Amino acid sequence: MTDAVDDATFSQLENAVQRFVAERLVPNEMRLEIEDEVPEDIVAEMRDLGLFGLTIPPEYGGLGLNARQETRLAQIFGHTALAFRSVFGTNIGIGARGLILEGTDEQKQNHLPKLASGELISAFALTEPDTGSDPASLTTRAVRDGDDYVISGVKRYITNAQRAGLFTVMARTEFDKLGADAISAFLVPRETPGVTVGKKDRKMGQRGTTTSDVMFDNVRAPASAIIGEIPGRGFRLAMRVLDRGRIHIAALATGMCDRLIAEMVGFAKERRQFGKPIAEYQLVQAMIADSHTEYLAARSLVEHTAALYDRDGAARTEASAAKYFATEAVGRVADRAVQVHGGAGYMSEYAVERFYRDVRLLRIYEGTSQIQQLLIARQVIKGT
Repeated sequence: MTDAVDDATFSQLENAVQRFVAERLVPNEMRLEIEDEVPEDIVAEMRDLGLFGLTIPPEYGGLGLNARQETRLAQIFGHTALAFRSVFGTNIGIGARGLILEGTDEQKQNHLPKLASGELISAFALTEPDTGSDPASLTTRAVRDGDDYVISGVKRYITNAQRAGLFTVMARTEFDKLGADAISAFLVPRETPGVTVGKKDRKMGQRGTTTSDVMFDNVRAPASAIIGEIPGRGFRLAMRVLDRGRIHIAALATGMCDRLIAEMVGFAKERRQFGKPIAEYQLVQAMIADSHTEYLAARSLVEHTAALYDRDGAARTEASAAKYFATEAVGRVADRAVQVHGGAGYMSEYAVERFYRDVRLLRIYEGTSQIQQLLIARQVIKGT
């Protein structure tokens, strides 16, 4: 696959994103933590930069970045609070990916231009109160009624549900089957009668992100709302969507490793104990060395996986491995960063305290570390 954005244009975009993160987002991290909201002026700047359409094809108003280019930008956004990226993250990832992959021409024309501009926010409604790691066991039902389906069920921890105007809803359309063919993916506008978004969840970290329950109470959706208008493809589509999404999460974690190491090293050079900077003590150096080694390994794995995805259109095992390794690695790096800071690392005025809480979720969403282990092992045992 070839790059949709030429090298010179992408270099300009990359430089603009680096400046935006350094000059606008990093200085607003504490404001974000206190207010628990991404400031609207920053959201407007994101729209102006074209961030909502990074991966949406150019014919629909986006930039059409490939996986390698996307991961390079994701690493940059990993240098700041994850909530900033979450504002547009569903539009360039799980919220729109299914529509890009399998939507009809009419579905794409109706929704993708608005998603690319940021006029419309999307959300991916898969997880349920009792179903997370096993999407094939979904209980949300979509019962055929003439030319429509009637959808009933509850979705949980839905990112950007508060902002979303469009939901990709995974629901069971076959009731005598248990496998993948029983699930369909519906495009459901927020204003559809029967759709209710719950209160904003309170979380351990990632303040400023929004997750909520979404309730579907006899929501009537036309059969044409099924992505691709072919029932029974939703589960497989979800797996394809998560494939690239996991590469993106791995890239974010890699960027966060780099930021945490910079915080760790900066503090170690300034903090003095027993007459010299603590950076001169070998046990502190060991934590820095371990962290940098894991960062380099994560970066190499992410870039390798993104290249495979661009070449083949899929990288199932590698995506799971990248997500598993990078998100586990950033957890260890964050822990070391707090340790190097000592008591200061436990204080909220230091970035490492916030990052320590924020990175914990990376090992859970879009497939837990344990699910990634199972997926990787299954593929290796099969010999693929």
